Amino acid sequence: MKNLFLVLVLIFCFNNSNAQTSPAFWNDIVAFKKKDSVQHPATNSILFVGSSSFTKWRDINNYFPGYTIINRGFGGSSLPDVIRYTYDIILPYQPKQVVVYCGENDLASADSTSSIEVFNRFKTLFNMIRINLPKSNIAFVSIKPSPVRASIQGKVKEANKLIKAFIATQKNTSFINIYEAMLDSKGQMREELYVADRLHMKPEGYAIWQKAIKPYLIK
Repeated sequence: MKNLFLVLVLIFCFNNSNAQTSPAFWNDIVAFKKKDSVQHPATNSILFVGSSSFTKWRDINNYFPGYTIINRGFGGSSLPDVIRYTYDIILPYQPKQVVVYCGENDLASADSTSSIEVFNRFKTLFNMIRINLPKSNIAFVSIKPSPVRASIQGKVKEANKLIKAFIATQKNTSFINIYEAMLDSKGQMREELYVADRLHMKPEGYAIWQKAIKPYLIK
């Protein structure tokens, strides 16, 4: 009985150790790699990468018929996570365009990440992509106005402003502004665009994104 107990303790410690050493979102990345091993996406496609607003856009291909899109959003991620996995879920696809939605979770994090920090993180990601994929268009979808995160909208607007200004100085880039399009005529956030958590969007929200994003997609 003692030996059995010792074995169980060792198994628990081993599994716990593995859990502690595995980087955040590694299971998501492994799932992407497994999917790619079955059928690797075509190169020269359009890659959407970032956090849960892309993850939950599961029918994204229906919104953009005629475009070959790879969706590699992984829920809850922040810019450091996307940077960490750039060599796993961006570069291998050799996309003609990379569309990024990320930074909102950074600003809402417990450590109170600033707009400047988000801007600098985006520049790091941008430079990694640009160096390795010099001919690819890089598009950034502005951070959205989520009702549950009303208290950080000042930081959201500032981060969007900084990133927009930076992108304007770079070649072969796009800044896709969805922020104002998601407000009502009085400039207030539209609760009806979101599900119960007031963070993730209903199809009505994605319809707004479709209209804003489509003109920027590369044929």
